This record gives sequence, C-alpha cells and structure tokens, in this order.
Amino acid sequence: MNWIPLISEDQLPLIIAQSQNRPQLIFKHSTRCSISSMSLTRLERADAPEGIDFYFLDLIKYRSLSAQVAETFKVYHESPQVLLIRNGQCVYDESHSGISMDEISEQALTA
Repeated sequence: MNWIPLISEDQLPLIIAQSQNRPQLIFKHSTRCSISSMSLTRLERADAPEGIDFYFLDLIKYRSLSAQVAETFKVYHESPQVLLIRNGQCVYDESHSGISMDEISEQALTA
C-alpha cells in the first residue's frame, strides 16, 4: 500500500479536486489506539483496489487537521475512520472494526 501522508490543510483542496476524477480515501489513524492499529494492519494486508488514492492521517500528530477533515467533509469525527471522497463529497465513512478493504472497494465502485 502506498500511503500519501496527509499533513496539511493545504492538501484538502487537492483531495477535493482529484476526487472529481478518481476516488480519494482518507484513513484517520490514532497511534495510541489498538483498534486503530488493527484496522491499519487489515488494510495493509488486503489488496488495494486500483484507481483510488490512499491518504494517511496521524490524528495524534495532526489533531487540528483531523478536525478540519471532519468539518470539510461533514462527518462526525471517529478514530480510526475511513472517508471515501468522490466529486468533492464524502460518499462513505466507516470506523473501528467496520473498516474493511472489501467494503471500500465496493463503495468505490458504486459511489
């Protein structure tokens, strides 16, 4: 898996713009949470679908950015959490043990 580090609010307009052409996924990860680590491991062991950019946000290190992501995409903040962005909107979000690459793949195809 090739994660793109999400480290700046300046990246959010780029994610929105890129989502017009291909889905963008943001994984909000807490380095202090065992459930988050488990979700990360499950994602990294799975085959990532082609045609999606995967962003990784360390929400402990970038707490204010995590809050900005929630505000920008109008989702309730959770950790861990995935957000699938298409056409500038969050079309799917999931958290905790509900995070799976199979579901991400399905949502990316139908969103």
